[in-house]
Amino acid sequence: MNSHVVILGAGHAGGTAAALLRQYGFEGPITLIGEEPIPPYQRPPLSKAWLKGEADADSLALKPLEFYADHNIDFRPNIRGVALDRAAKTVSLSDGSSVSYDSLIIATGARAIALPIAGADLDGVMFLRTAADAELLKSTVGPGKRLAVVGGGYIGLEVAASGRALGAEVVVLERESRLLARVACEALSTFFKAYHEKHGVTFELGASVTGFVGEGGHVTGVTLADGRTMACDAVVVGVGATPNDEIATAAGLETARGVVVDLEARTSDPAIFAIGDVAHRPMPIYDRMFRMESVPNALEQAKQAASAITGRAAPAGEVPWQWSDQYDLKLQIAGYPFDTDEVLVRGDPASGKFSVFHLKGDLVQAVEAINSPPDFMMGKQLILGRRPVSKARLADPSISMKEVAA
Repeated sequence: MNSHVVILGAGHAGGTAAALLRQYGFEGPITLIGEEPIPPYQRPPLSKAWLKGEADADSLALKPLEFYADHNIDFRPNIRGVALDRAAKTVSLSDGSSVSYDSLIIATGARAIALPIAGADLDGVMFLRTAADAELLKSTVGPGKRLAVVGGGYIGLEVAASGRALGAEVVVLERESRLLARVACEALSTFFKAYHEKHGVTFELGASVTGFVGEGGHVTGVTLADGRTMACDAVVVGVGATPNDEIATAAGLETARGVVVDLEARTSDPAIFAIGDVAHRPMPIYDRMFRMESVPNALEQAKQAASAITGRAAPAGEVPWQWSDQYDLKLQIAGYPFDTDEVLVRGDPASGKFSVFHLKGDLVQAVEAINSPPDFMMGKQLILGRRPVSKARLADPSISMKEVAA
């Protein structure tokens, strides 16, 4: 229990793993290495509360800075791992130093995908992955400003909602024919589009972005494949993320769109773990491997790795879930719609309170609940328990979800 644990990445996953190791009784040295200048913090509020000035680094911190020193956790900010020597069990760091480990946790997360097009390096073309990104965007948008959002996924829609709350004009540019095309059904896409339009957001669907134009080094517009240019003062690109798995790949660890791990979060090297957005992990409910980008996944895998390192019993399996806040809407999602053959809507979308259930036969694979916490909670139980449901009862909102799941 006095061996040295090194954690590469001080995001939600890495910060939680460090705290859990101490909570689980680990007494050895812990080194927590992070690229950012601040200690681990919550990232989901960046596109919401931070942009609207309702949160800052202190309020979003997972633990106060003094927690790390008080618990003998050597937190090293502004540093990243650059090379991994598995035979020597050492990590070379960007400041020229190196650190040895007995157990290594890779929690390097993912980075935003940049568009390989003209003008992508102009000032004002931004992403939203870090607190620094959020602070820059907050200082840029406001009344009288025009914000273009490239990508109609959840991050793009959250940024659009926050942009409108700050008084900016917002246009969302989406390559597909509908919003959320990769992650949600058509009923949800239609609902969110109408809700955002009610709040003044405009959309360009089927719009392929071909470049950015600017003056004096700053972006002034987005060019589209049909020849049009959409004027703007700032751009947020939200077209997905790619895992930061280069150090693992270079060291010969098994990777597949992320670092491959087992249900202990252990990689192909038994001394090395990978957790959070960078990990390609088993999903027993769906009998497949998958890379997830969510806070609940980061927390679950932090528990798995900390338990394995301390010899604690493995935590019980969980249903993957995530959420999105837009205006007064809370979307809660449980599960993934893998291998589904039917989509069932429970409730009336016009009321702003409804759920979409994705079914495989009479099994619930996933649920997307808008302002419907009971549907979300009971849906999670149905997904985890693999219990068949009556579709007729599930579709009838006059029957409580508790009765449906009984």
